[in-house]
Amino acid sequence: MSRDMLRQNNQKRQGMLRISTKKNHLGSGPTTIVFLAAALVLMAGCSSQPLVETGDAEAGSFRDHALTQQDEHLRATVAVLSNEEAKAEFGIDLGSHWIQAIWIELENHDNTPYWVLMPSLDPNYFAPDEVAYTLRDQVEHQDLYTFMRTLRRLAFRNPIASRSVVSGFVFVSMDLDQKQVDLQLLSANRVEELVFFLPVRGLNADTLFDVEQVRTSDSEILLDEDGLRQALTDLPCCTTNEEADAFGDPLNLVLIGNAEDLFPAFVRRGWHATEATFAGSIMKTLKSFLFGERYNYSPISPLYAFGRQQDIAFQKPRRSVHQRNHLRLWLTPLRFQGKEVWVGQISRDIGVKFTTTSKFLVTHVIDPDVDEARNSFIQDLLFSQGLVKVGYAKGGPVASETDPARNLGDDPYFSDGLRAVMLLDKTDRPIREVQFFGWEHAPPHSATRRLDLPASAR
Repeated sequence: MSRDMLRQNNQKRQGMLRISTKKNHLGSGPTTIVFLAAALVLMAGCSSQPLVETGDAEAGSFRDHALTQQDEHLRATVAVLSNEEAKAEFGIDLGSHWIQAIWIELENHDNTPYWVLMPSLDPNYFAPDEVAYTLRDQVEHQDLYTFMRTLRRLAFRNPIASRSVVSGFVFVSMDLDQKQVDLQLLSANRVEELVFFLPVRGLNADTLFDVEQVRTSDSEILLDEDGLRQALTDLPCCTTNEEADAFGDPLNLVLIGNAEDLFPAFVRRGWHATEATFAGSIMKTLKSFLFGERYNYSPISPLYAFGRQQDIAFQKPRRSVHQRNHLRLWLTPLRFQGKEVWVGQISRDIGVKFTTTSKFLVTHVIDPDVDEARNSFIQDLLFSQGLVKVGYAKGGPVASETDPARNLGDDPYFSDGLRAVMLLDKTDRPIREVQFFGWEHAPPHSATRRLDLPASAR
């Protein structure tokens, strides 16, 4: 089955990962919010008439991948436009200024108006006139103020009156691989929050869902907790080169979860997909390297485990490609509590260097304290609201600062030899409810800032 077919088959499933509604009745809330809601109601009025459609925005091809959720009060449909779809819709290249269009349609079945709080979509969202002026050089056959009026007409406008439908575009900061759309709506009686996680097809990169479809087979190995601990200990210690005759970075990470569990956590915490290595991605990486241009999706060199290179890779970059956290994942046949087990390698890039070991003659320098990157990732996912259980398992290489191991780029590293193990779920879970695998405890290490588990959890 081709990648394109897999992507089409999983399109709806990918987006409907976590769509949650939170209702907060305002009678006992802050007085200022009550007065604000009341003022909005007075401005908009109430109605019990049949649904009336407002807004001139017509959905184009992007509606094919729009996602919908509804409850007793609201029906919300959301689509994130690719840059090509935005060009077709507006006749301008929003991506040239890292702007992205979101199309929203809201049906209000309640007896009170609702207002979308625009900063919930992006604290730095763009007003229609701002977009028109920023891209004024691209406008043809019409003057600037005519184009401003066009974008105003297409933009989403509050309020959504009772028994009405409002649709339109909101302009936000651009993401090319995945996006969280957080719709917060205010009425006189409640605050509702609708959270959408949507893949954005703007990159030459696979998704977790693509990997899941390609790698999942009938040879699943079902494990209980004791069996899982032993299986993780028995896994290879390290990545290798393609010939498997030299060790690379340690396999120091285990994620337990299906794609629908992992995807929201990665989106929430700002982890981006990495593009495949091709002429376009190499050129963008070079520009970022030389001129500091933004490129959050720079390719990652292949490492090997289980006879193949990584199934997927993610990164959390800083301002340039010189510094970033990055991880590689391989899907295994292991299964625990109905969830897939992914084995990975995580490290922190702290700079670049020239080398003859890479065909591009440059490679990243990793932080030798690889345990720091491992433990930092645990703490990062604690804030994802998807972490259920965490712990450590043996199986990695043990190396000290005075006698370090070396990866394929000849960078030294040291480690306590433990793998971080994290169980995730798509259901929201606060930090205080995270549990622990009572397996291994990271030993004292003067240079490693680890998650120090309480004695009762060991």
